[in-house]
Formats: sequence, structure tokens, C-alpha cells
Amino acid sequence: MTDARGSAGPNGDTPARHVPGAPCWVSLMVHGPDATEEFYGALFGWEFQPGPQQLGPYVRALLDGREVAGIGRLPPDRHLPIAWTPYFASKDVDLTAETVRSRGGTIGVGPLDAADAGRLAIGSDPAGAVFGIWQAAAHLGTAVSGVPGTPAWNELLTFESASVAKFYRTVFGYEEEPVISADLDYVTLHLGGGPVAGIHGLGRALPRDRGPHWVTYFQVADVDDALDHLVHLGGHVLRPVHDTAHGRVASVADPEGARFALVQRSS
Repeated sequence: MTDARGSAGPNGDTPARHVPGAPCWVSLMVHGPDATEEFYGALFGWEFQPGPQQLGPYVRALLDGREVAGIGRLPPDRHLPIAWTPYFASKDVDLTAETVRSRGGTIGVGPLDAADAGRLAIGSDPAGAVFGIWQAAAHLGTAVSGVPGTPAWNELLTFESASVAKFYRTVFGYEEEPVISADLDYVTLHLGGGPVAGIHGLGRALPRDRGPHWVTYFQVADVDDALDHLVHLGGHVLRPVHDTAHGRVASVADPEGARFALVQRSS
């Protein structure tokens, strides 16, 4: 678990363009965006401003005036899972989308232009996990990392890691670092020598009601305080706080059921 490479640091540096393949944005599509904005605004201190409307009503979440995530409204007739979706940077979203298709994935939305912000596509890997592809123009993506209220890590929960890791390696050029363990199926994806995402194979332990899916980790200053606040706001604790090599982590869901994780970094 680490910060996505290519993001601006907490010291106010000018946002940099994310390197191709790096996680560069997270977006959530919901049925009730007003209530969702209120929930995440109270939980993370986000404020909101309008974003591109090509896929319907959409806002960008800001932390101290800097963009960190997006929230949009699902069309009433679309009964899709409510889930945070990570976007990975691309120099040419059309070419990346073609590679996704040629390697057994699907493209469900796009490629299409998001006004002057950039060009996007939304697809799924061969196991069915949904992800986005972003070709930046005016909007570079997440503009700050490493502070509470920002995305800290993206992890794919799937049946098994090897074949899916090969798909993402072919599409985005990752290097793989598997965990050598008899009881843990895990691969860390690297770019430029640094980790950017993880793939966790759960086998039959994968939740049947969700299937393979990406989980976004959001950094918090104190995970116990954040959990208390989340429950008070109407969220749900899916897995209580537990210690990991990267800090204290809890798995949670927002009031509409979107799953994510809270992480308090190791000092």
C-alpha cells in the first residue's frame, strides 16, 4: 500500500501529470448524490464543485480547494452496483480500450470526451471487475495525496491473482511482485519501481453478492474516530479495525452500500 505515483504532495506543489498506468482518480456513481455529498463531506471534510456532465450530473470533491474524487448520479434505469471506481492514466484512451478488448476485457462506456477535462472509458477485466481509463487534458486527476481525506491505495479483490495480474500488466505495463505464501494469494503492481495497486485473490471467500471488484482506501488521521463518525453518519462497518504492515485498516460502506476502506498510516 502506497500513494499513487504522480500525485501532488501535501505541501502544495503544482499537480503533476500521472504517469501512464498510475491510479489517477476515483469516482462514485450513486442514486442519491446530495445525501452522498453530505456523508463524504462530513466524513472527509470535502467540498464540491460541478464537473463534466457527459454521463449525467457530476461533481468533483475538493480538499482544501484541490480535487480528490468525483461523485455522479446513476441514471434511474441503471441498476448497477454502487461502487468506487479507480481510473488509471493513459496517453491514448482509445488504444488502451482496444488493448482491454483484445485481452479479454470489455468496454462498457466510451471512449468519450468529458468536455475539455479529458477523455475516458469505463471497462471491466476478464473476471468482471470495473475500472476506468483516463486520458488527461485540462483535468489531470487527483491533485493531492498523503493527507487525511485522500485516496491512498487501490486493491482488487478477485478469485485468483495470476491471470488477472497478467491482464493488467499487458494493458498498463505493470511489473508484478507476488507474495510468496501458502495461505495468501496477493500480487503488488509496480510502476517505475514503486507499488501502485494490489490484487488479492480470495477464491471462494470472495463475496458472492459483489463478485470481483476494486476497493479504494482513504487515508484518515485516526481510524477509530473515523469509524465512530462514519457510523453516526449512517455508514456501516464491514470489517473492524485490524493492524496491517501498512497501518490500521477497517472495511466500511457508505449509506448507499458503496464499499471502501479507511487506513491510518503507520508512523
